[in-house]
Amino acid sequence: MTQNIIYAVLAIGIIALLFTYWRSVWVAKQEVGTDRMAGIAKHIRNGAMAFLKAEYKVLSIFVVAVFFLLSLTANSETSSWLVGVSFILGAFSSALAGFIGMRVATNANVRTTNAARTSLGKALEVAFTGGSVMGMAVVGLGVVGLSALFIIYSGMGWDVNKVITVITGFSFGASSIALFARVGGGIYTKAADVGADLVGKVEAGIPEDHPLNPATIADNVGDNVGDVAGMGADLFESYVGSIVSSMVLGALFIGTAGFTGDTKLNAVLLPLILAATGIVTSIIGSFFVKVKDGGSPHKALNTGELLAAFLMIVATYFIVNEFLPASWTLAGTNYTSLGVFWAILFGLGSGLAIGMITEYYTGTGKKPVLKIVRQSTTGPATNIISGIAVGMQSTLFPIIFLVIAIIGAYHFAGLYGIAIAAIGMLSNLGIQLAVDAYGPIADNAGGIAEMANLPHDVREKTDKLDAVGNTTAAIGKGFAIGSAALTALALFSAFMKTAHIDSINIANPMVMGGMLLGGMLPFLFSSMAMNAVGRAAEDMIDEVRRQFHNIPELKNALAVMRKNDGVDEDKWSKEDKDVFDKADGKAEYEKCVAISTQASIRQMIVPGLIAVLTPVVIGFGPLLFGAEAGAGAEMLGGLLAGVTVTGVMMAIFQSNAGGAWDNAKKMVEDGVEIKGKKYGKGSDVHAAAVTGDTVGDPFKDTSGPSLNILIKLMSVVALILAPLLVK
Repeated sequence: MTQNIIYAVLAIGIIALLFTYWRSVWVAKQEVGTDRMAGIAKHIRNGAMAFLKAEYKVLSIFVVAVFFLLSLTANSETSSWLVGVSFILGAFSSALAGFIGMRVATNANVRTTNAARTSLGKALEVAFTGGSVMGMAVVGLGVVGLSALFIIYSGMGWDVNKVITVITGFSFGASSIALFARVGGGIYTKAADVGADLVGKVEAGIPEDHPLNPATIADNVGDNVGDVAGMGADLFESYVGSIVSSMVLGALFIGTAGFTGDTKLNAVLLPLILAATGIVTSIIGSFFVKVKDGGSPHKALNTGELLAAFLMIVATYFIVNEFLPASWTLAGTNYTSLGVFWAILFGLGSGLAIGMITEYYTGTGKKPVLKIVRQSTTGPATNIISGIAVGMQSTLFPIIFLVIAIIGAYHFAGLYGIAIAAIGMLSNLGIQLAVDAYGPIADNAGGIAEMANLPHDVREKTDKLDAVGNTTAAIGKGFAIGSAALTALALFSAFMKTAHIDSINIANPMVMGGMLLGGMLPFLFSSMAMNAVGRAAEDMIDEVRRQFHNIPELKNALAVMRKNDGVDEDKWSKEDKDVFDKADGKAEYEKCVAISTQASIRQMIVPGLIAVLTPVVIGFGPLLFGAEAGAGAEMLGGLLAGVTVTGVMMAIFQSNAGGAWDNAKKMVEDGVEIKGKKYGKGSDVHAAAVTGDTVGDPFKDTSGPSLNILIKLMSVVALILAPLLVK
């Protein structure tokens, strides 16, 4: 029975990968459009792939080094040198998911633009299909990797605890690649974005995505690097981490009434079964994402997501009742299958709630964003003050819902309930990530339309898709933060059980010291990420200014644009049009791409090493000073508690503040009336909003999202170290 279940899970994972291949082939068959559109798309695709090649080249050294360390230090009784193999497979799967998603996204962007020349519905179909490749690649590789390793290691005659400990290496590999991908991708995209905005929009006064701006291609590449590969790696790590932690805690039930004989592994395999079910419901939901011209893309995307969520809830009820006994007892605590189902619902419900709250605090036209717009009338300082206040305030309700989910899940199913709640939140990751990855594809489509000088109605369609993409990106970040908190807590619980720690006493100086160090790390990590963006952006700004000043064709074209400010291009004189046409293709895009690539690769290394090495130092450090065995484990527990609390708060604050600043700027650019006066592009209010958006860029796309991975990666490292720290 057990063998049939795990093979069925593996088969569904393979189906997800076949679905990914089918969707990617469909995208590739769509028409590209004009030669100019194809040329722009080629620049974006080449830049994205150049970044991945450079990043993976550096990360391969790290992966090999960690493989040898894990293999040589593994305890033969509780683990195996194969934990290093699991690590490599996890790292490879994460990298492969990013590569697949990036490849298809950079194919789908130009095809979305071309589809928008004829139909909004067709454009949405292409963009969403491109995003679905990323979503299904992540869940497919995660389920195939974990189920295949479980089958192989179980066949070696090990007990289930050793099997899961060795599989934990897969989660560590995924976490490592995710952190570097998020930090590196975030530095890349924001260096390009800041340079393009400050020099192009503010100083030169040219529109966003204008072909004269040398940083435009790097900016479009960055959308894919940060929001496709980066977000995909982030959620791949949460997905795998939540499954592994649930398996660790599920193993505690083995031998109790209801978990003997053929059913002894049911609580261990339940997370994989639910993940496989989520693949099926996500595939079904994806077929219902359709919109007609004049319809709402947002409604279409919501239809697919909500249908998948409903099907998942129904399926979960029957699966939990089938694979778990009606009731059982462990260490004096009573558990029920219905309680586990309620825990899953708490996770799913809190994820949806956090997404809606995120949309409120970052959405165009919502009160928080309107407040920032109004404050922009008195300059950039008040804009920034207002944005920071909105970000801080936005932590209130997400934390309340997380607390409700944690307490509710624990009430109904103990620590296993908390872990399984994270599974509930991420059960439909296939379609959730598809909706999220759709955003950067739509954004790129708008950029290509602008650079290719397509008719205004095409840009209107892509803008409509992009506006929805901004909302889905914000909701995606909300899900990422919520899942990070629950996954980190689940991993923390698994660490305590593996290290044989019943409770952590915060009055213990070692524990308190660990908590303070952990609480400090998100601040240090954020500062390093933002400083990296600042340094890379400085290089980008200098390069764009150099090209505007030293390339005669660009300099003359900018002068013509300033001369004809506010005049439709069709009404320009022939001489002015000739000057402008001569600048076509003169911007040296590749130099800006190289600056972002080199800076991001160089700056991502130290933050990544801090996340990996700190748990090792804290775990073994006390032993060097003569502390008793087990003191390192308790101090490490304090570290995880501190980094989780401040990390979640900082992640919510930064992501929402940045998203609110971004949409405040967009509202001003679209034209906004404040106290009877109209403001738009080129006004002092616009300049203040651009400044706020520039500050918010590294908040929402670099340091904020990276903190999700920091807290999970440190928890995974601690879980791997746990057998070595047992008292």
